[in-house]
Amino acid sequence: MYEFVRKSDPELAAVLTAELARQRGQLEMIASENFTSSAVLETLGSTLTNKYAEGYPNKRYYGGCVHVDEAETLAKRRACALFDAERANVQPHSGSTANMTAYLAFCKPGEKILGLSLSHGGHLTHGHPVNFSGLFFEAVHYEVDPQTETIDYDRLRDQARREKPRILVGGASAYPRFWDYAALREIADEVGAVFIFDMAHIAGLVAGGVHPSPIPYADVVTSTTHKTLRGPRGGLILCRKQHLKAINKMNFPGIQGGPLMHVIAAKAVCFHECLQDDFSDYARRVVANGKALADALLARGFRLVSGGTDNHLLLVNVKPKGLTGKEMEALLERVGITCNKNTVPFDEESPFVTSGIRLGTPALTTRGMGPAQMDQIAAIIDEAVQHRGDEDALEKLRGVSVELCADHPLYPEF
Repeated sequence: MYEFVRKSDPELAAVLTAELARQRGQLEMIASENFTSSAVLETLGSTLTNKYAEGYPNKRYYGGCVHVDEAETLAKRRACALFDAERANVQPHSGSTANMTAYLAFCKPGEKILGLSLSHGGHLTHGHPVNFSGLFFEAVHYEVDPQTETIDYDRLRDQARREKPRILVGGASAYPRFWDYAALREIADEVGAVFIFDMAHIAGLVAGGVHPSPIPYADVVTSTTHKTLRGPRGGLILCRKQHLKAINKMNFPGIQGGPLMHVIAAKAVCFHECLQDDFSDYARRVVANGKALADALLARGFRLVSGGTDNHLLLVNVKPKGLTGKEMEALLERVGITCNKNTVPFDEESPFVTSGIRLGTPALTTRGMGPAQMDQIAAIIDEAVQHRGDEDALEKLRGVSVELCADHPLYPEF
């Protein structure tokens, strides 16, 4: 692998080789990361990267677009089939630009949006003040209930009645429970808001039929195409037929210029893979592994936000274990587990320190791991906490992680 780079740029080839080794040799538990198929990787490195194609299929501002038109049309058709959606725009470069497109298609700068607070599991693009969503719009936020650590929809309804937002945003980056789409739809209708749902994290679970779909309820659904979808890094917008014109116009020329045609083609490959029967089994195993990991950690005395999970991620409050999220992230890295520090609801630590970590099962499931391995990993985590000052013990635990990785090889074809 990387034969051409090795010849032309050995220094960069060494970086690529080291990163492949890191991915192969560590337990990847960042909930927003996954491993694409070789077919997706091959498409990302194809000659489609050379083509400019501003506009949309059969309506481009450049010549020579006949084949990229075919690729984009395939991607759109497959996305609609996969999610049972009326229309799709597959051009957004990321989930963030998908959200920007959706917001600006319906909301003027200075108007109000209502989304889940970042510190309670939401996303940066749901109205955080340092992000475009907080800079362009008047952003207000709902939070989870202090006791249940889940969304109280009656309280959200009351807040929406007071605030009267132009857009109601659902979706999260660190919320382990199901969403009540019907309640969100009713709230949006009552206050005259557009209902946009960001399903970036759960898209693969929705596609696999193991998680309820927001498509029948939301005006617009945005997503990434990596994470649980296991595709290339990129964005996606699904919408009702009557909203497509506004979405398309805001995406281009409103926000983006030339689309990344190699990425769009890789999205088409991803959607094709997700339409196969074995992807439903993959999605089922992601959720089963999430529940198995949650049970194993609870049995070892760990504190899980909301008490468990309905999807692919867990939010662990590590303060009862005498650690901050930053310390726990570094500790797990030491024993061969990659995760990220994460705020927990009503966190008293800063976002740079946090009281929690976020764990996910999509990448481990892609490697073929199951509930037995989740129990082993929970044991590694528990032992690491108990022996955090013992370098010899931590090194032995790292050896266990390396063995787990070796038993479930990543990209053996390389």
